[in-house]
Amino acid sequence: MTICINLDVMMAKRKMRLNTLAKAIGITEANLSILKNGKAKAVRLSTLDKLCEVLECQPGDILEFEANHYDEHRLG
Repeated sequence: MTICINLDVMMAKRKMRLNTLAKAIGITEANLSILKNGKAKAVRLSTLDKLCEVLECQPGDILEFEANHYDEHRLG
């Protein structure tokens, strides 16, 4: 199982730059970059809430579940 973070897609749709979004939600550009590049191990709900508010989207627009090929065979 994999959770994919589509933050870069939402930022592009809203024509929002990393530094602008970081300031708007109150986190560092470095931490937002980690999240945007899919390197984050966790996301605070308060951060997700602010992202959705500023980007005017739903959590499902940012987070997406993808089943791994291995998991499909194991469960099937």
